[in-house]
Amino acid sequence: MERRSVLTMGAIGAATILAGGVATATPAFADTAKRGPRPVGSSDPQSLRALGTLINLPIGSALTPQDITQWASISGGQFSVVTGANAMKWETVEPARGTYDWTDADQLVAFAKANHQLVRGHTLLWHNQLPAWLTAGVAAGTITKTQLWGLLEKHIFTELGRYRGKIWQWDVANEFFTDANPSGVNPNDWWVVNAGEGIIAQAFKWAHQADPGALLFYNDYNVTGEDGTNAKHDAVFDWVKKQRDAGVPIHGVGTQAHLDTQYGFDPQRFQQDLEHYASIGLKIAITEADVRTFVETTDSNQTPTDSLAQFAQPFEYSAMLQAAISVPEVISFTVWGWTDADSWVPGTFPGEGYACIYDVNQQPKQAYFTLQKDLELAAQGGPRRAAPPRA
Repeated sequence: MERRSVLTMGAIGAATILAGGVATATPAFADTAKRGPRPVGSSDPQSLRALGTLINLPIGSALTPQDITQWASISGGQFSVVTGANAMKWETVEPARGTYDWTDADQLVAFAKANHQLVRGHTLLWHNQLPAWLTAGVAAGTITKTQLWGLLEKHIFTELGRYRGKIWQWDVANEFFTDANPSGVNPNDWWVVNAGEGIIAQAFKWAHQADPGALLFYNDYNVTGEDGTNAKHDAVFDWVKKQRDAGVPIHGVGTQAHLDTQYGFDPQRFQQDLEHYASIGLKIAITEADVRTFVETTDSNQTPTDSLAQFAQPFEYSAMLQAAISVPEVISFTVWGWTDADSWVPGTFPGEGYACIYDVNQQPKQAYFTLQKDLELAAQGGPRRAAPPRA
């Protein structure tokens, strides 16, 4: 993807965080060290989930099995909505054709029920993490276009049928638009090539039939101006509006909100794009928020190579949350994993890390305390939003 390469926000974020006309003083690092980790658990009134509840904004995280088994107190205590990092993807739930493995997905749903959390399902239609039997069959010609449509239909009805009534939001279609300017549905996407563009709208129709009570989202990155342009935002907006006008049951847009401190980030554009989606009656979810930076590759602690990144990271997290708070149609704010210990970033972006709100030792970072303060202030007079369903 094309991204701008200039660090613009770090020094500003050290003193003041500005978004939506609200100024928030950022706690100093020394204060973070003095306060130490907050107690965790759903009964903690200073947890992110408790503070989010005050303004009806569920705060969530993607969870791995390790987050559930080894670090359950934080995963259950700090968040009110959870997403399976990989648990519900097709290659996980049907590794062999007709043979299902619901271990991780069942574990996630059971964990959420035990901790009174809502669940986001992720994801039904994506070009990555497909089962090998599916992609190999298509490549060999043993799975035809008609059969591919039938297999997707079966997959959607099987998975949504198993969890019907237990999933609040589903990311139905994921990452179908190009990063080009102008943007549009990617003609080279695996699904578009092998099944045709119409498969995207059909997936939403099948998902709605399978679980009429679930909210259905189109999910993508750079759809709220994160790359410095609105090319992808405009393309997704126009496509979603056209589909909805045609009766396709798309209820919302998920913006992944993956940021990197080496690139510029415009909080005003981010909020304006959220408002633009809201203007046509869409719900919005921040689905995969994180803020990565370059780190010392010989340091397992993921220490940033640039000291300014330690200021830029909490600033950008805060700017995203403040924008979300300012737009009542934003119904959830999810970080893509809460601890650097099992973050996806180092394995995907060599030389980068430090992307989460807790460090590798599961201790809260400055970003955590900044989000905490934003939620505390919002409870004193921020915009009100409809209450989410009870978990």
